[in-house]
Amino acid sequence: MKPLTLRMSLSLAVAAVVTLAGCSSNPPPRLGPTYEDAANNPFMIANRQAINSLVTGIDLTTLAGAPVLVATVVNVNDLRRAAPLGRTLSEQYASFMVDKGFNVKEIKLRGDVFVREETGELLLSREVKDIARLHNAAVVLVGTYSAAAQLTYVSLKVVRTDTGQILRGHDYALPNDADVTRLLQTPRQ
Repeated sequence: MKPLTLRMSLSLAVAAVVTLAGCSSNPPPRLGPTYEDAANNPFMIANRQAINSLVTGIDLTTLAGAPVLVATVVNVNDLRRAAPLGRTLSEQYASFMVDKGFNVKEIKLRGDVFVREETGELLLSREVKDIARLHNAAVVLVGTYSAAAQLTYVSLKVVRTDTGQILRGHDYALPNDADVTRLLQTPRQ
């Protein structure tokens, strides 16, 4: 091949590559979740269904518009500290209860439930009773979670603040997928 022809062939090849690269209209494939994935997130759907099941049968008129408090959902094995999972669940439960017509007060309640070891009774701490009285709250949503090998079990209760009576309860499980596993990790202090 003559040097001029070789030079011309190389120039044409470079021009073709540059032209083809500029004409590519296909964006690179998306590797992460999409907005559609986020809108149909099974974690949020499961939590919304749990609240729907929990509040079915509660007559809002009996609460007479009294505020409802939502306590942070805590680890059943460490009732004074909540992992990000417990705080995330509580935030979602509060939003979902508002959607159902409850008068939810925005008050951050931490480890507000404890179990009396000798009887296993669920009790509201003095702190919650005082806060409930201060805000005239009729009921409080409390909950615990327990992480197992493949599932995290969540137990929710709507409790009267004056008597401690459990009005409604609901239990469900979340799969320990990557998101739940990450939310279960307690930040180091």
